[in-house]
Amino acid sequence: MRTLLQETIERLLADTVTPDLLRAAETGVWPADLWAEIEALGLPFAAVPEDLGGTGASWSDIFVVVRACGAAAAPVPLPEAILANSLLASAGLAPPESGVIVFAAGSADAPIADVPWARHAQWLALRDTTTGRIALYSLTDARIAPDSNVAGEPRDTVTLAPGSLIADADTSAATDAVLLGGAMLRSAQMAGALGRLTEVNADYANERVQFGRPIGKFQAVQQQLAVLATQAAAAVAAAEAAFLMADPAPDLLTTASAKAVSGEAAGKGAAIAHAVFGAIGFTHEHSLHFLTRRLWAWRAEYGSDAFWAERLGRTIAAAGDDGLWPLVTGAFAETTNP
Repeated sequence: MRTLLQETIERLLADTVTPDLLRAAETGVWPADLWAEIEALGLPFAAVPEDLGGTGASWSDIFVVVRACGAAAAPVPLPEAILANSLLASAGLAPPESGVIVFAAGSADAPIADVPWARHAQWLALRDTTTGRIALYSLTDARIAPDSNVAGEPRDTVTLAPGSLIADADTSAATDAVLLGGAMLRSAQMAGALGRLTEVNADYANERVQFGRPIGKFQAVQQQLAVLATQAAAAVAAAEAAFLMADPAPDLLTTASAKAVSGEAAGKGAAIAHAVFGAIGFTHEHSLHFLTRRLWAWRAEYGSDAFWAERLGRTIAAAGDDGLWPLVTGAFAETTNP
């Protein structure tokens, strides 16, 4: 399943996500053909059980899909749709058969800020913080105030229309399920973007000639590239561990670790990438910013690295001396031991 998902999404994004498509998306053009391909492949339903119309993939399998979206800077909310449908399924609700769906947490009776891609969505999976239920809303008549993050991705404020509730149900999901899920998604997207940054930086360092030889031959540049590769590898390892532990729901410790590690790596990685490329990397015409601006944006969304590091530290401190080792190893032991 994992290999099939990885080959499918990487081939699709390599064929369709071009710099021109990304520039058009930043002006508000919706890549309808790309989303139609994604829906035709059933990718938004990857985490939905088969009896509710999905493919029943594990989050460990889905990690490669979200990472690929980050590596390609995909201008569509596929990670958000996967999590939204998963939230509905966890409450026993069948996801909509088609249309863009996104997720949020908040009250249905008040404006909901920072909803990703809401202007292009037809459905909203809401973790209602007032009632504690998971609900599916239609966005057809919703009032949407457009906004965006530093990468130009839509982050809108949504006011739901009266009578737009389609279905809702009680849920056993944690009260911060949306925060944890969003942090897990962003950690994998940052891991993917950092991996792609490492590749394009290595290629450029071997092509760009200065003082008679490629800049990649200079020890100072080699050291920076090594640091970038190390940060990317750390982000991948932490994010993949979070996805491994996410069945049936995101795990606090591994998700906090993933967001903290990938967020810190994003800051360092983006700085190194622009240093290697020099002035050309700062121009809008160059495609480097499609990755680095997303790293800066995703780093801040669903809790910064500082936020998750503090939460992780408080959890570990609360466990005490005797609880540290069981806390670190217990969850993994449950996963590896049937």
